[in-house]
Amino acid sequence: MQHTVCFECASFLRRRCSWQIFFFISLLPVIFLSAFGCEKREAARSQQEQRPVDVAAITVNPKDVPVTYEYIAQVQSSRQVSIQARVNGFLERRVYTEGAIVKEGQILFLMDQKPFKVQLEQAKAALARQQAAFDVARQNLARVKPLAAANALSQKDLDDATGQFQSAAAAVEQAKATVEQAKLNLSYTVITSPVTGITSSAEQADGTYLNPSNSQLTTVTVISPAYVNFSISENDRLRYRDQVAKGLLIEPKDRKYIAEVVLADGSIYPHMGKVTFADPSFNARTGTFLIRSTVENPDGLLRPNQYVRIRLKGALRPNAILVPQRAVQQGSKGHFVWVVDKDDKAELRPVVVGEWHENDWFIYEGLHTGDRVVVDGVLPLRPGTPVKVNTLAEKG
Repeated sequence: MQHTVCFECASFLRRRCSWQIFFFISLLPVIFLSAFGCEKREAARSQQEQRPVDVAAITVNPKDVPVTYEYIAQVQSSRQVSIQARVNGFLERRVYTEGAIVKEGQILFLMDQKPFKVQLEQAKAALARQQAAFDVARQNLARVKPLAAANALSQKDLDDATGQFQSAAAAVEQAKATVEQAKLNLSYTVITSPVTGITSSAEQADGTYLNPSNSQLTTVTVISPAYVNFSISENDRLRYRDQVAKGLLIEPKDRKYIAEVVLADGSIYPHMGKVTFADPSFNARTGTFLIRSTVENPDGLLRPNQYVRIRLKGALRPNAILVPQRAVQQGSKGHFVWVVDKDDKAELRPVVVGEWHENDWFIYEGLHTGDRVVVDGVLPLRPGTPVKVNTLAEKG
């Protein structure tokens, strides 16, 4: 069976094939130029990869590094005294200025002294009466003793005289004690501060009758020395003990840490303190252990309940390795740094980091003496990349 194609169809096919051939021929220069461009780019990339990358590096040299631990702390008074009235009576007036610093022995309140002066005079009069009775009993005993020795008086008369003398002597001692009590009560009407410190507000107004139910007058808070309390977590304590056991940390002699106080504005408090107490009990509510340091506060710059930061100094890390923080990177498998090997090529080195020290990291594992650690220029690095090292200051 023969197939026939009309003249119009044959003409259409010839035109279409001619157009496709023309289009293909016109694309040949583009394809050739693109392939040539890719080859040039690959060649340039290859040359660029072979060109050394400029980096800045440090040479690791271990050395002993003093360690400082910093915590949030709160100031507490080393002694807070509650001032109370010891006797019942009317409060005459407040003498001190509320909120002012008072000295030890300074008068704070005065009570009405008139009733207590009367009681003292009565006690003195009773003492004088008992003293007179004692003198009579003593003289009577002095007369009876020789007469009884001469059998002029009976033994009973001597015993009676002796008993009266002893009773009068006891009465005199009791009267003396009453006088002392009256003097003491009178002295209690002048209420003074037992310590040097800062006062709180007066809790009773002038003219108030004071008794055991309202005897609280004010509070005097000792501000020097001051306690600076802070807490450490259980994890930090265990980590600290573990590092000491492994020799990664050396404690100061007799564990006497120096305490430096940092104020809210970042300034350093001028007086150094020392750690004086560590609570042996674990606080289950906060999950911490309480530590106390004692700091002299002669100018009253530190006030109770004030928040500060405290730095503990005295510990030492022997043969420690430090690298700048910007040199340490973190990937999916942990921290790592770039080091320069003996052939001046980049090498990725996993490391175990410790705490921060100023602007550096402590490195516990992964680096050794003489290693060159890349600090700047790490972004284009790949394992085996040639590098040109600009050495920075050595780091220990």
